[in-house]
Amino acid sequence: MAPLIYPVALLLLFEDWCWDVGGRIAAAIGAWPPLRGFEAWVCRLPPYVALVAFVLPGLLLFPVKILALLAIAHGHAWSGILTLLVAKLGGAAVVARLYVLALPQLLSLAWFARLHAWFMRLKERSLAYLRTSGTWRRARRLAQDVRRRLRRTMRRLRPDPRGSRWWRALRRFVMLWRARRRKSTESERL
Repeated sequence: MAPLIYPVALLLLFEDWCWDVGGRIAAAIGAWPPLRGFEAWVCRLPPYVALVAFVLPGLLLFPVKILALLAIAHGHAWSGILTLLVAKLGGAAVVARLYVLALPQLLSLAWFARLHAWFMRLKERSLAYLRTSGTWRRARRLAQDVRRRLRRTMRRLRPDPRGSRWWRALRRFVMLWRARRRKSTESERL
């Protein structure tokens, strides 16, 4: 069982990342006024209708993913991979948002609540096992090192705003504005 934990945990981490990114995108889109009404409607759905609304986007995207795999198999690797990524992130965005909106109704179904609790425990156990492994610690250190180097490189590439003409003009404007303000407050005192 132990060798299977790593791929399962990595798959869960990828899914979690997709749901996180997709959920943030969908929440931002959901702030758009025409979609607010739709979200309110989803929140009022009865439990089994909410379940259909939650499952339907994933089922509708399944044929798209199959077509993307067929495209890859027929030599159109880039278009197939791009289609898979867009379908995965788009589907995750929609399903994650529907999950957040419909979760109270879904948890009112006893069988769904039990399945949800079981899956969340499995997910946490798998991730905890992965996080205690030496491989995870090494990968995390490597990722932190890469991030640190990338930040350092970006800092070096970014021009120093204090040395630019724009920054000097802005500083001069602020100094003149403060001097004018000081003069006006001093004249008011007299």
